[in-house]
Amino acid sequence: MAPSHTQFNGSVQKDAEMQDYFTTNPQPPNLDRQITLARTFINHHATAHRRVALITSGGTTVPLENQTVRFIDNFSAGTRGATSAEYFLEAGYAVIFLHRQFSLLPYSRHYSHSTNCFLDFMTHSPVDGAVVVDSEYQTQMSGVLSRYRQAKKENTLLLLPFVTVNEYLWLLRGLAMQMQPLGAKGLFYLAAAVSDFFVPAERMVEHKIQSSEDFHQKSTNGNGNGAGGGDGERAPAAHMENTRLIIDLDPVPKFLKLLVDGWAPQSMIISFKLETDPSLLANKARGALEKYSHHLVIGNKLNTRKWEVLFVSVEGGEKWIRVPAGRRTKSMSGAVGDGLEDVELREPAVEIESLIVPEVAGMHAELIAKSEGRKVQ
Repeated sequence: MAPSHTQFNGSVQKDAEMQDYFTTNPQPPNLDRQITLARTFINHHATAHRRVALITSGGTTVPLENQTVRFIDNFSAGTRGATSAEYFLEAGYAVIFLHRQFSLLPYSRHYSHSTNCFLDFMTHSPVDGAVVVDSEYQTQMSGVLSRYRQAKKENTLLLLPFVTVNEYLWLLRGLAMQMQPLGAKGLFYLAAAVSDFFVPAERMVEHKIQSSEDFHQKSTNGNGNGAGGGDGERAPAAHMENTRLIIDLDPVPKFLKLLVDGWAPQSMIISFKLETDPSLLANKARGALEKYSHHLVIGNKLNTRKWEVLFVSVEGGEKWIRVPAGRRTKSMSGAVGDGLEDVELREPAVEIESLIVPEVAGMHAELIAKSEGRKVQ
């Protein structure tokens, strides 16, 4: 069915809003350096005919002041992205890991953000007092170290940090442009928790918003904290009114459709949908797939995301990916659910990303083969 005139006009308007975003919000100061690093990395692996996955990970902040003291943040430690990156590397991909600064990273995730400090894995040699890995953890740490060293040696992992939603959007667009020469061998795995709202540059106050009644009503003090806004001018997005802090955010333009149609039209694009209400998950995932016309939506329920996800795609319909009951770890909420609270692990726990990534890689192989006019072997 052809899109209606209304749908077409709406799509054009959204594309224009996204393009306007980049003319009205400042480029991050280190953007050119990061894009140069990515270009070198991508060209190297394109020459080697290697598939490249751009994985986004972690939350995005929304600063309320230019000289940022206060900001709004997203809930995300970057677990899904960091874990998936390791399995993509094992599957033969080169990985650009676009991550929130100080969120979990591939390989080091095993020992950071842990209930055990990494020093708990170390001890002193009884022979000469040298610092060594405790014998109890030698096998585990040796395996992680070997995989990390291999990624470093083969130059298959590039780490690029961001903090704000503005930095994220500029980087995503710039990296997508660099990945275009990869054609179908490029893959976007959009696991970051991207803010739905932001403060436009023209509505950002310069200095810390003053909460004291002696200061916050003085709109001429250079802070721009007053409600202000004569002649129809909008007030600063974050400002004090009497003793109340008012925060008036704008919606972040929807970039996914532009990524699909313009920035990376040949790449495989995967998005994630997180819900707390199980009855909404499948419908919301299908709705996102239809709206943005990308390749796969991976649905997560908040309390069970550690051991089950829902794949929704045009080619494959709906498919649940689940860790077997006897190999599930508890979710972040601490609840296993589905009557499995008393199930003990009969074998080592399985990370669900070890099941997700091979499925995605298989779908990607089919897309590449189709683009080359051949069948997957």
